[in-house]
Amino acid sequence: MSAGYVWGCFALLLCSIIEFRWAAEISCRSEEGEPVDWFLLYKLPKYMREESPGSGLEYMYMDSSTKAWALSKYLVNMTQNALGQTLMQLYEAYESKNDSTAYAVYNDDVPYSDHYSWKQGHTKGFLLLDKSQGFWGIHSIPRFPPFPEEGYGYPPSGELYGQTAICITFKYNQFAEIDKQLLCYNPKVYNCSMPSVFYPDLPNLQKLCAGSELPLSPWRRLSKLQSAGGENFLHFAKSHFFVDDIYVAWMAQQLQTDLLAEYWHHYKHDLPSNCSLQHYVFNINLIKTPWNSTFCSFHDHSKWCVSRLYEDEWTCIGDLNRAPPQAWRSGGFICTQNRYIYKAFRHLVFHYQSCSNSSVWL
Repeated sequence: MSAGYVWGCFALLLCSIIEFRWAAEISCRSEEGEPVDWFLLYKLPKYMREESPGSGLEYMYMDSSTKAWALSKYLVNMTQNALGQTLMQLYEAYESKNDSTAYAVYNDDVPYSDHYSWKQGHTKGFLLLDKSQGFWGIHSIPRFPPFPEEGYGYPPSGELYGQTAICITFKYNQFAEIDKQLLCYNPKVYNCSMPSVFYPDLPNLQKLCAGSELPLSPWRRLSKLQSAGGENFLHFAKSHFFVDDIYVAWMAQQLQTDLLAEYWHHYKHDLPSNCSLQHYVFNINLIKTPWNSTFCSFHDHSKWCVSRLYEDEWTCIGDLNRAPPQAWRSGGFICTQNRYIYKAFRHLVFHYQSCSNSSVWL
């Protein structure tokens, strides 16, 4: 047996070990089941303009490796989609019941519950982590995800309207910051596991998980986060004590950019486009997909905004609508200047309303 052959076998074994170790780490997962730094999913509404109704389960997808919207070959209720691939790790952690992982799922609209939480955050998300790394998912889907013992599923309540979800992979040291943001959020946690080994680093998440009394939170908190792959994010979290429109009163001014805002136009008195402060916020009314299908904000339950000027490249995805009742709710947005994410969302904007109530077509 030659030395070269032995060395080749050793190198192959080493590469296999490294590949397995990466694959075994908790991470957002692509539709191929591969680890990704982040992914975005935009479920299309059932009703598109001038088209026959769809299933309400089709979605657009992009991640840190694809960098552009693609219409998925899967439906959002299939386990092969990125949400299913990612949450499978949470279900495995639930089944293993070991002390090496922590997880939490939260939603103001809990699965199978007729009780809607008005006192807690207008927030929807999930997270799973160990002492190495984990992921945080933020989405707009009511009654999602299901309880871990049920496995992956998609609720009928999420089919009619458009919905968004973002998942980001973080190293463990970032979750101490996320823990502080969640204190502002005060989310309705309906299933969780928080072993004592995590208590010192994640005291707020531990209290949320246990249903304990929370310490006083700041009215609002801005956090700088970095993904496992080195992508920079800003996270805005407001408590219910910050009684104002988060888009106008905080985000646009903090980011120093005019924003185009997409949200669910289902309130009797939606807030109009606002030009009262230095940086303006304009309401999006119509979305156009890369395949020239269009839908209006009335049929879109997602909440996101982008900078109006292309050079600013801000994209924010989060929890809150622009409506008076939402000013009294806690919630927030995660923002990035990733040019690919910005281009993907900015090109969706087909029509928005100016402050003079005139229409702006793009």
